Amino acid sequence: MSVMRIVMRIAVSVFVLLLATNAGFAQSKERADIPEGSKWKITDLYASDDAWRVAKDKLAARIPEVKKFKGTLGTSPQQLAAGLEMVSDLNKDFTRIAIYAGLSSDQDTRVAKYRAMKQEMDQLGSSFGADTSFVEPEILKMDRATIDAFIAREPKLVPYTFYLHDLLRRQAHTLSEPEEKIIADAGLMSSAPADVYSVFTNADFPFPTVTLSDGTTRKLDLATFAVSRTLPNREDRKKVFDTFFGALGDYRGTIGTALNAEVQKDLFYMKVRKYPTTLDAALDTDTIPTSVYTKLIEGVNANLPTFHRYLKLRKRILGINDLHYYDLYAPLVANAKLEYSLEESKKNILGALAPLGTGYTSVIERAFNDRWIDLYPNAGKRTGAYSSGGAYDVHPYMLINYNGRYDDMSTVAHELGHTMQSYFSNKTQPYPTAGYPIFVAEVASTFNEALLNEYMLKQIKDPATRLSLLGSYLENMKGTVFRQTQFAEFELRIHEAAEKGEPLTGDTFDKIYYDIVKRYYGNDQGICIVDDVIKHEWAYIPHFYRTYYVYQYATSGTASAALSEKVLSGDASATKRYLTFLSAGGSKYPIDLLKDAGVDMTTSEPLDLTMKKLNRVMDEMEAILKQMGK
Repeated sequence: MSVMRIVMRIAVSVFVLLLATNAGFAQSKERADIPEGSKWKITDLYASDDAWRVAKDKLAARIPEVKKFKGTLGTSPQQLAAGLEMVSDLNKDFTRIAIYAGLSSDQDTRVAKYRAMKQEMDQLGSSFGADTSFVEPEILKMDRATIDAFIAREPKLVPYTFYLHDLLRRQAHTLSEPEEKIIADAGLMSSAPADVYSVFTNADFPFPTVTLSDGTTRKLDLATFAVSRTLPNREDRKKVFDTFFGALGDYRGTIGTALNAEVQKDLFYMKVRKYPTTLDAALDTDTIPTSVYTKLIEGVNANLPTFHRYLKLRKRILGINDLHYYDLYAPLVANAKLEYSLEESKKNILGALAPLGTGYTSVIERAFNDRWIDLYPNAGKRTGAYSSGGAYDVHPYMLINYNGRYDDMSTVAHELGHTMQSYFSNKTQPYPTAGYPIFVAEVASTFNEALLNEYMLKQIKDPATRLSLLGSYLENMKGTVFRQTQFAEFELRIHEAAEKGEPLTGDTFDKIYYDIVKRYYGNDQGICIVDDVIKHEWAYIPHFYRTYYVYQYATSGTASAALSEKVLSGDASATKRYLTFLSAGGSKYPIDLLKDAGVDMTTSEPLDLTMKKLNRVMDEMEAILKQMGK
């Protein structure tokens, strides 16, 4: 199997979009102060750092052995099977070892030892890629008839059928063995832009301090900013935005250089793989038509009136004359109690997901009880949330920064969606087809959010709280569909500029980003005023270092909206199809996986249905406002 697919197995989702889950005070707590039962049990992977070292060194010694298959893969079905099995086994071990290093580093990014371990895995991954660079070019010397005949004669090749057929499909973009080795060797440098950005923004950036209206001061690190942007006082929110994004703007040259390096890396792979555009190169991995990406942008732009309706409703609820960008995270209903202890969140999540059956919810209970989750923030811990499901023989792991808000509960449900898809796919599929495509990765997560939202609406009767919860749904969809598509459009525009040979600097990114944001938020129509400092927001988004990734939040959000509606309607067949989808891993192309689940992403139907639901929610919110005399 191609080592390039390792990356997807290591961390299925890094949903840093949900930075609001982080507590401002949390960064003052050291990891030693966090209860042991609230930390993930990393020893399920390796008993100690020393045990990890033994496994890593053993793997490093085994990797060169794969070269014994060089020149022999096409000689017999048995030899091809033996070669693929060895690469697959090495891949599985590599991923488990890399996950341990990654989790260790993420629990406290300040620890140099674990950063070094991650770097070791980057280096080993590059060597792994170089030593296996002969595999795909050698297989491509065979034609489809020969490969099919091999599969028919050797049962051990059956788990590799999809991979082999997909490899033939990508034949025009697979190079000669020496060229593939050069590309593999270059892989060690490819993570540099993301690594530089991550270390700078998480550890080395001089986070600014702001003085609030009550005289208190706050250091605006990533977590504290996410909480502070929700402050009830408008002037405080404005200060927070001006100070934080202003500070990022001061370093737009540095951060812009890192992002430009990321784009240039994409351009390099586009050229050497002989694709017409970077978008074609990125989407071809999973055979996603580029029209899915471009039509999403077109469709969302066509539906901006629905988004603008939401913005006008927000302005009405907040009772302000002019809505500014810094008002977008203020609580819609200031006195609505939407705070939940961890036990309350667990109970609500299990209740919400009950329609999926005890086979589903019992695994969620294991995730909590057996410490698959790192729950609370601590100083140096990676911000945001993610689920890492690549440890095939162990179990998924979740990083959370829980602080008792509804958003935190929703984030846990979200990441549990990833965890459950990884768990079921790993249990059902052989390793070669267990890793599901990134395109479908956000379906299960946003599906869980939708079920949680519907469940909570059934429990809550108070108009103000209900209004807040409906507003929370709208805000989630704003972040998932509109905001992520806004990011996707920015990403497309900067890559198109690079493909034309245009320079990319921090100032260039400012201009491109600002023009897009003003259009999405209706700045020129006076719907939402996008202040000048917001032009630096691109420097805050880590997802731009995962090429053409963000659009999949939007497509997955619309897909899960359609699927969840069917399950909630009580359609038993829809529930069965959905659970089958969770167990399918990467056994088919993502478009086909979703078609089997009951949604066709090549059409506008998922987006159309999502917009209809958004308008229904806004209808109900307006009815509640009328009932409340507002």
